[in-house]
Amino acid sequence: MDSITETPAGDRLAAGTADAAAPIRVTIVDDQHLVRSGFAMLINSQPDLRVVSEAANGEAAVRALASTRADVVMMDVRMPGMDGIEATRRILADRTPSAGAAAGPRIVVLTTFDLDEYALAAIHAGASGFLLKDAPPEELLEAIRTVHRGDAVIAPSTTRRLLDHVAPLLRQPSPEQHAHAEAVARLTVREREVFGLIAQGLSNPEIAAKLYLSEATVKTHVGHILAKLEARDRVQAVVMAYETGIVRP
Repeated sequence: MDSITETPAGDRLAAGTADAAAPIRVTIVDDQHLVRSGFAMLINSQPDLRVVSEAANGEAAVRALASTRADVVMMDVRMPGMDGIEATRRILADRTPSAGAAAGPRIVVLTTFDLDEYALAAIHAGASGFLLKDAPPEELLEAIRTVHRGDAVIAPSTTRRLLDHVAPLLRQPSPEQHAHAEAVARLTVREREVFGLIAQGLSNPEIAAKLYLSEATVKTHVGHILAKLEARDRVQAVVMAYETGIVRP
């Protein structure tokens, strides 16, 4: 069986227009064919989601995403050959935070709680969220929609509990942590306030209500925060909050 599968839907969508009604394009990466098939059936059952490619390992995923555009990648961590961590790193290697959503796919890592070291490495590689492989179907579908909106898969989901679990590892001194602390120190008082609420898992509307601000103002603050922190998305900002002690489990 080929390690890369591009669906006819992927070919059709690649030639289509990027209007608001276009389905969210998903790539599934897992070394188990039955897992990929099950995920594909579930995802394709939704009118707003479409599987455009599948891959059985990291190398195949990198190749698939070089030729087929995806919005969200469901990435298994442990696979033969190139694992999900290295694949995530390579897929996002040339993507710059300032490029926004068009810079590349959001990656949701499929993991288990007994793999802390893999989960932590995937966070640093740029993953936008985590999901247990045995998560309920509705949680998987919502995770895809959530990261596609640019939000992190955080509270009260797998990622938040996972970050709480690996927080001591995140706070270990390192050049990266020092750089993140300096970036946080450059935030204004209001930005730091918004940053703290982002780190608690609040959405823009929730932050707006809590601070008595308009959603447009909150969105502007969030954009400035991500730019100053050089964070790809909200989950990367939340990781920095754990690293720098803004959030403690």
